[in-house]
Amino acid sequence: MPNFNPIFIVKFLIFFTISLQSINCQSNTKNLFFADSLFTAKNYTEAYKIYSDILHQDEAYSPAMLLKMAYITEGMGKYDEATLYLSKYYEFNPSPKVISKIKSITEQSELKGYEVSDKAQFYKILTDHQLEITGTLALLLVISLIISIANNKTQRPKYYIPSMTLLLLTFFSNNFLVTPETGVIKESPTLIMDKPTAAGNLIEKVNPGHRVTIESSEDIWYQIKWKGEKAYLKKKSVSRL
Repeated sequence: MPNFNPIFIVKFLIFFTISLQSINCQSNTKNLFFADSLFTAKNYTEAYKIYSDILHQDEAYSPAMLLKMAYITEGMGKYDEATLYLSKYYEFNPSPKVISKIKSITEQSELKGYEVSDKAQFYKILTDHQLEITGTLALLLVISLIISIANNKTQRPKYYIPSMTLLLLTFFSNNFLVTPETGVIKESPTLIMDKPTAAGNLIEKVNPGHRVTIESSEDIWYQIKWKGEKAYLKKKSVSRL
């Protein structure tokens, strides 16, 4: 009978998780370092061009980069873009200071969509590490099956329980542990409707800065969650985060 070394398994799991994190790293380190040096030298326009390329072409960014982009665009008077970058930063750091800054830029005392509960924060941690969690669960599933086979216990139904549990957890993590899509309202005024049509009833007229959860897309409309209820607004009124 094979003798499985638990220390080896733990080390392998740690190595596997670190490898997944490295594969998932999106930062263009060289360009980001160059842009940061330009920012430090107060060459903000050139730095912003590189930051923008990293964000839009490479689809990569860091929290620090978003703050710098917000600082630059606010200085340029592009308050809608500054709000967008701060809202993206809020995804990483949902703090009162960020909300206060967004309120200051948008000149609004009340903003919707920035309330984060303990449950939402916990779910965000899970979704941020979805790849690592799924990979670890899949690896544990394989190890569980190997151990069952090696110990000749595959004929006993009760020994399938750990493997079946891991299989269900892996399926759930891979298919349902998804970060909800969000956006920030950028147009003033933006009309929030009860139906995806101009003939629908107006729920509320709002100004830029509000953060919304996008649930689906229909023609020129987004279905969103507004104050806990289903609502609609035009796609052109929202910048997706």
